[in-house]
Amino acid sequence: MNLRRREFLVSGCALAGAALGGRPLLGSDAAKQAAKQPPAAVTDKSWPLFRGDPQAQGVAKSKLPEKLEEIWTMKVAGGAFESTPAIADGVCYLADMDGKLYALNLADGKEVWTHKIEGGFIASPSIRGELLYVGDIDGKFYALDRKSGQPKWTHQGDAQIDSGANFWKDNVLFGSQDANLYCLNAKSGDLVWKFAIQDQIRCMPTVVGDRSFVAGCDSMFHIIDLTQGKEVAAVPIEAPTGVTPAVLGDLVFFGTESGTLFGVNWKEAKIAWKVEDKGSAQPMRSSPAVQEGILVVGTRSRRVQAHNPANGDELWTFAAKQRIDSSPVIVGDRVVVGAADGRLYALDLKTGKELWQYQATGGFTGSPAVADGKLVIATDRGEVICLGAK
Repeated sequence: MNLRRREFLVSGCALAGAALGGRPLLGSDAAKQAAKQPPAAVTDKSWPLFRGDPQAQGVAKSKLPEKLEEIWTMKVAGGAFESTPAIADGVCYLADMDGKLYALNLADGKEVWTHKIEGGFIASPSIRGELLYVGDIDGKFYALDRKSGQPKWTHQGDAQIDSGANFWKDNVLFGSQDANLYCLNAKSGDLVWKFAIQDQIRCMPTVVGDRSFVAGCDSMFHIIDLTQGKEVAAVPIEAPTGVTPAVLGDLVFFGTESGTLFGVNWKEAKIAWKVEDKGSAQPMRSSPAVQEGILVVGTRSRRVQAHNPANGDELWTFAAKQRIDSSPVIVGDRVVVGAADGRLYALDLKTGKELWQYQATGGFTGSPAVADGKLVIATDRGEVICLGAK
């Protein structure tokens, strides 16, 4: 099966049975009894989640050399990648659109193992402990042994899974096009609860404490109490989105299909600021990267934009040659982001000035993963690229 690049059509967001209420299947007491587990945190040696950490900040802990060189590449004939790699313990994990999972040695790209399913993968894999978690286009969610690639358990949902997984206590969280946010026991796959919104969930659910944030195709930003699987509040955001919200302090950031960038105060459940694209108003499908003092995001208007996260004021813009669906990663005083024409840019974080670019075969929808002095990214033509110092 060779899947074509899927398009996020606003007219196709509505789901026929999405009016289900969000009912926890286990009470809050049962959820609270779950033993606390350390969060899946990005380190200088790992990139365990789609955006690095549970807050989806897109900030690398690892440094990269000033001059990035090609260390290795791997090409999958007829293949295509939309997802972002996950990295831990010297192994890079990728999931392709034709349904093959790869574990590659980070140092040289040599294959550790592969595992093939009948469907395909758009979602990015996530790592916690000895397991690898990922959902497929047929709605099946997998937990696999990281050493062998063999499934430990699966859970069948009702529609395609675009969402990368996140974690809370000893549970794994992911969204689905069946409009549900699922909370499963990470070891057994047993359902703890599921919460339904009115349309598809394509983003990775962001986690802060006992709260999860979901920006949905129902044009709402949802704040969910993870102890009960119930909604605390919802904020109208004017248009659908599949972007993963990034969190810094009390504010959450994401763009929408209308090209509007939002900063939402999640503690007060209200919009703190918004920036509208008054020109072409192209969709934003790039998830923001944020740290103190700066937020960076790509747009389909062929721009990379930097804003002040406190008020949304523009700090700089960079004009790319093609649209930016890939999500940026902040690495020290640089930001790295891929474009649809296969250009990978490194920009000065303070000014937006181009420092370096690399031309790949195909284009980028997936985003960089940065760990152990290396950057790994994959294209929609089946090429996996590792850059660093030779």
